[in-house]
Formats: sequence, C-alpha cells, structure tokens
Amino acid sequence: MAVHAHPDDESSKGAATMARYAAEGADVLVVTCTGGERGSVLNPALDTPETAENMSDIRRIEMDRAREILGVNQSWLGFVDSGWPDGDPRPPLPEGCFGLTPLDESVPRLVRLMREFRPHVVITYDEKGGYPHPDHVMCHTVSMAAYEASGDPDQYPDQGEPWQPLKLYYHMNMSRRRLEAIDALLVERGRDRVYDEWIANWGDRPDTYSRITTRVPCADYFEQRDDALRAHATQIDPYGRWFAAPLEIQKEAWPTEDFELASAVFEAPVPEDDLFAGVRDYLDSQSTEVTA
Repeated sequence: MAVHAHPDDESSKGAATMARYAAEGADVLVVTCTGGERGSVLNPALDTPETAENMSDIRRIEMDRAREILGVNQSWLGFVDSGWPDGDPRPPLPEGCFGLTPLDESVPRLVRLMREFRPHVVITYDEKGGYPHPDHVMCHTVSMAAYEASGDPDQYPDQGEPWQPLKLYYHMNMSRRRLEAIDALLVERGRDRVYDEWIANWGDRPDTYSRITTRVPCADYFEQRDDALRAHATQIDPYGRWFAAPLEIQKEAWPTEDFELASAVFEAPVPEDDLFAGVRDYLDSQSTEVTA
C-alpha cells in the first residue's frame, strides 16, 4: 500500500517500484488522500479556462490512466486538496481541506482501507512530507497513525478486523546524490548537465541519501513510470525537467528507487534491496509458532 497526497504523486514517487512488484504478482494499492482539486496546471498546453473549470474530473481521469499504466489498484480517501499556500506570509488553509481535517476523521478511513486490503508493506512520506506541502505533511501524519492503529483491536473497532502491516517505508528517491550521479554520467558521455538548477536550489538542506536503507532495482520499469507521470497531463510539462535526462543514462547512473525503512514489527537488517525483505521468513515463523 502506497499512501499519497494527490493524484500524480504515485507516479513521481516510487512508481517504478510499484510497477515492478505488480508485474511480479504482488497486490499493490495506491491510496490517494485528496482529489487534487486545487492543483496548478503545469502543462502550458493545457492551461486553459476549461481545464480549471473541470480540474476535479480531469484529475480523476488522469489518475485512472496512470493506474492502468502501472498495473496497480487505487482508492480515494475522499478529502479535499489544501492547495499550495503561496505568499509571504502564507495565507491560511481553506476551510474543509485535508490539511485541516481532524485526525479522528481522517485516520479511521485509512485504517479501514488497511484492514480491508491487508498490506504487508506500507509506503508514505517522511516527517516533512518529502516537501512541506500541507497535504504531504498531513499524509505522513495520517499514515503513521493508521499504521500504528490498524493492528490494535482497541482502536477503531468499527473499521474492520485488525490487521498489522509488517513494514513501513518513507520515499527517499529525490536525493542530491542521485541528481549529481546522473549529471556526472551525462558529462562523461559528452552531454550537458540537466539538473544544475535543482542542485543549485538544494542549498544547505541535508541530502536524503544519508537516510536511504533500501534501494530497489527497478530500471526496467522506468518507462512505465514516465508514461504514468505523463498521464497526469495537467500536472507535468512533457518537455520539462522531469524528462530531461535520457532513460539510458538514468538506468546506468541510478537504476534504483530508494526508501528509508521507518518501522518494522520484526528485526529487519539493512541495507536492503527489497521492500519485502524478511517478510516471508517472518510469516513462516509465525505460522510455525501457531501450529506448534
């Protein structure tokens, strides 16, 4: 189960990993917390009044296309996009948005989905939301609370039979080290760098590379990842920075998507190259204890 704030987040974060596991036979569910109603139109070709008027319906259609491309399932948590609070000082969030939703309203919905879908592994954002969008930060908060509550029969007993996910990960794919590695290989091959601006804007922020515990090889699924991201046509410029580095360079320089193991119910040695590392052995041990 991958819990995301908006439609398109699933395609820009961990998409190749999900496509790989789905192709290998795993059940993969994307949970989308909001409808993305307040998202900006980032594709100049679609920046029209008609798009703005129909943003909610368009983003649902885009999500369905991306889901099909990745070969995963998807559920809406049903909350309203908070939008990006732009300004100095930033304006207050709009009433009724996800960023202001009380946890006693949002957490039970995700607990119910966890208990229905019964994931062994959950993926979400880190404590900063990956970046400080209010919906991403709230997605982290709700995900962590639901992960802790899902297996507890005393919490939300009306939301289904308890189910405890075994591992929880944070996305860590947007590391400075990755951008630098791709640019370095481009230069080595006689091409221009593509991430100078992103690296310059990194500033003195710590590199998330230092937090990576788990690197999942998934280069064979980078095309699916990019196709899924392009399916969110209002949200991505097909000629923009996301697609500037040739896929063959990305596959050679950095053939993984990266995560931080944030929680596990069993001892899980790191580093890992598989989100399911240790899961089968743990389930076998539990089965042995029950039958003994």
